[in-house]
Amino acid sequence: MNDDDPGCSGGESFALRVLGDSMAPEFLEGEIIIVEPEGLAVDGSYVLAWHREEWTFRQLRRDGAQWRLHALNPAHPDAPAISLNAVRGVVIQKAIPGRRRASKRYV
Repeated sequence: MNDDDPGCSGGESFALRVLGDSMAPEFLEGEIIIVEPEGLAVDGSYVLAWHREEWTFRQLRRDGAQWRLHALNPAHPDAPAISLNAVRGVVIQKAIPGRRRASKRYV
C-alpha cells in the first residue's frame, strides 16, 4: 500500500465485519471476513478494494482486459473498469459470530 493511501497497512491478515447486503447471499451482514493483504487476486476472488474514496468489499471479475468489482446482490451496481491497484486484500475466510464451527475458507 502506498503512503498516500488511507487505512490499513502491513502484511498481516485482519478481520472485518460485513456491513450491508451487497454481498448476499454468500456474505450476510454481521459475518466476519478474514482479509489477507498480500493475497493473490484472481478472477472470482472476494476482495477489499479502495474505490471512489471508500473501502468496498466485492467479488473481482474480469471482462476481457478490464476488471470490475461485482456485487453478488443484483440490487447493487458493479463498479466497472478498475485497476488491480485498487485491490488491497483478498478474503480468505468467513465466520459467523457465535458459531465456532460455522466458517468457510476461500483459498
